[in-house]
Amino acid sequence: MIEGIVHSTVPVTLVGGGQATVEEVQKALTIAPVCVAVDGGLSLALAAGAEPQAVIGDMDSVDPVTLAQMPGTRCHQITEQQTTDFDKALRMVSAPAVVGVGFCGGRLDHQLAALHVLLAHPDRACVLMAADQIALHMPPELHLAARLGDVISLFPMTKITGASTGLQWEIDKLTFDPAVFIGTSNRAMGPVLLRMDGPGMILMAPARLIQPVVETLSAREFARWPARAG
Repeated sequence: MIEGIVHSTVPVTLVGGGQATVEEVQKALTIAPVCVAVDGGLSLALAAGAEPQAVIGDMDSVDPVTLAQMPGTRCHQITEQQTTDFDKALRMVSAPAVVGVGFCGGRLDHQLAALHVLLAHPDRACVLMAADQIALHMPPELHLAARLGDVISLFPMTKITGASTGLQWEIDKLTFDPAVFIGTSNRAMGPVLLRMDGPGMILMAPARLIQPVVETLSAREFARWPARAG
């Protein structure tokens, strides 16, 4: 385990500076009650009534007046520019699971960068909240308490195979490849079980599933992918 900044025995909410509402932050905090602000996300975290345990980032977008209100021991500037602030924060948080708010919506390049971070840290259980969906890097196996008609999308970030039960179009014997074949806009026929043969698949599902998904990912016995080498 890397030397981190925040060590928590319960799920952590990361609040970014992208598109998100106070209500979304408050919802996330009911599921992941420890708050960490990511650079400019500090203003949103405070507006939601949260008390961030840390502020992490290169500090190029946070309001300096707002930052000055935080205890200095909670402010952690990481100046390197090879990774995003989301990446900096995620790798410095040790927790059973992480919920990310304020990393989806807005600029497309920011959304793609957030998905890249999920791919770069397959050992971290992290769920991103958007207005109507959640997104996460698929673990080896995941049960979804889906309902008939729920949209379940699978987007490969590399060549990958897997298996499923409960989808309208099952994925067994299919080879996903981001340049050849993807799996967006599949539909649930009821509860869904997904299995992946390796890391590299992004799952998108209805936002209402976030609490059971985070609870599942937080379980001590839950299987995760190993950290990427280096």
